Parts: sequence; structure tokens; C-alpha cells
Amino acid sequence: MTLLKLAHGQLLPALEEPLHEVLLKDWRANPHAHADATALVITNGESIMDVAADLNGFDIVILDFPAFTDGRAYSQARLLRERLSFSGEIRARGNILRDQVFFMVRCGFNAFEFDGQLASDVALSLNEFSLVYQSAGDEREPIWRKRTARAAAA
Repeated sequence: MTLLKLAHGQLLPALEEPLHEVLLKDWRANPHAHADATALVITNGESIMDVAADLNGFDIVILDFPAFTDGRAYSQARLLRERLSFSGEIRARGNILRDQVFFMVRCGFNAFEFDGQLASDVALSLNEFSLVYQSAGDEREPIWRKRTARAAAA
């Protein structure tokens, strides 16, 4: 597994730190048995809004991509950042394609686990788009807002 973390607008290789991961369903069944857990693993079939009370004490939330065509974790990441104000690491794990990384960062992901992909190739994907069309979790200014401001200043 290759681990990349977002730092200062760049994806950089990171050493895999020892984690004690726990699945959300296992945590809920017996939180005391998993008191030393540092990472909460949430499957994409679980409701993020029901997780708010379980986020305390976790530094990392790992969201699963069982297939690159399954985008539910994008919504989960946005809800974690924007509605639940989770400021820790949101890690994407699973079947992730290079083309998706830019959009994942916009939704709030800041760490990525890859199987058999080149870290440098994935890191380049953040620079492929210089403009964005809509607001997102990364707070980049959309092009329409820039154009409106420029027109008002003229």
C-alpha cells in the first residue's frame, strides 16, 4: 500500500503509521473493547449524520471505495468536513483512480491509500485543473465568482 497525504497543496508520500482501526459497527457494539482505536473505518453504506457522536477521540476516519464507480464516500467526506466539522484526517482507501484524486481533495479527503499506483503520477493530478466551477470543501473560489468580481471592478 502506498500512503499519500496532502500537505501545503501537494500530495506527498507518507510513512504508514501504526493504526488501531475499528469498524464503526464494532465500535458501536463495544466501544470499551476498542478504547485504544485511533482510526474509525466507515463503510459507504453507513449514514455519516448518524456518526457524529462516534467521532470524538478519533484522529483518522477511513472511507472505503469498494469500486471506483461507487461515489458515496465523496458525500460522506463532504458531510464530515462541512456539517460535522471534522478536522482530522479523512483517508480514502480502496479502488481509487488517479483521475478522482483532484475531486476527492475538493470534497475533504486529505490522505489516500493506493494499491499498485505510482505516487508521483497521482500527485500530478492535483495540478491538472487550474479553475473550478463550483464551491466545495476545499474553499477554492469558483470561476464564476472571479468573473463577477472582475466585471464589478471594471
